[in-house]
Amino acid sequence: MTGLPLPGELGEHARRVLAGRVRPVPARDAATVVILRAGPADGMQVYLLRRSATMAFAAGAYVFPGGSVDPRDADQAVAWAGPSPAEWGKDLGADEAVARGLVCAAVRETFEESGVLLAGPDTGSVVADTTGDDWEADRLALIDRSLAFADFLARRGLVLRSDLLKVWAHWITPEVETRRFDTRFFVAALPEGQRTRDVGGEADHVVWHRPAEALELARSGSIFLMPPTYRTLDELAGHDGVGAVLAARREIVTTMPTVVEVDGELRLVIP
Repeated sequence: MTGLPLPGELGEHARRVLAGRVRPVPARDAATVVILRAGPADGMQVYLLRRSATMAFAAGAYVFPGGSVDPRDADQAVAWAGPSPAEWGKDLGADEAVARGLVCAAVRETFEESGVLLAGPDTGSVVADTTGDDWEADRLALIDRSLAFADFLARRGLVLRSDLLKVWAHWITPEVETRRFDTRFFVAALPEGQRTRDVGGEADHVVWHRPAEALELARSGSIFLMPPTYRTLDELAGHDGVGAVLAARREIVTTMPTVVEVDGELRLVIP
């Protein structure tokens, strides 16, 4: 049987969980967004950031922008355009409040970690540029939670564009992990006129890669991808471009890796 080995303290913690000596850590709601753009020649590219080596979770891994839901993300004061939270709830398999929080977190975290903002003055437009000093001040205030996302949008006269997102996948961290997330993966096209930038913080490097290129770098050991990121890139590599991804029909199936013991070694198995 194949799978990823669980060495050291992680393996010991997994044994304690499997033996019932330790209760699994609750999984926190989280959202991740795959930002897509047309490639310089053909096909498409995805935005990846490398998590700093000092991070407690997924240090050194190349990931998509995203993070945990903030309690204020479910605030009904968040200006909204596009499918309603109730409609999103059907796609996400969640109640309206959780769906609102997940979509809001997806948009907020994307702005915090890439500078891309899926919002506009009205239901048919998107802000064209978010690279000025005033935008950077707001981004930092959102990160340190001194500014609520609802207040940020209201002050700038913007509405969250939920129609620019498409749900792609649903992953839950294995029960044996010490940090767990219940994460919805979304995809979105880079809005015209906007550009990503190296925003620092939790990341120390950012890149644009074709999905197949990122997978090849991972197979060669040049970069490290966590299983959900690898699986998502593998799925995206089967599509011809951004339009094909956004038009793809998806059946969202919840995926949670499990742990099995093989010849005395614990291994993480991904369905």
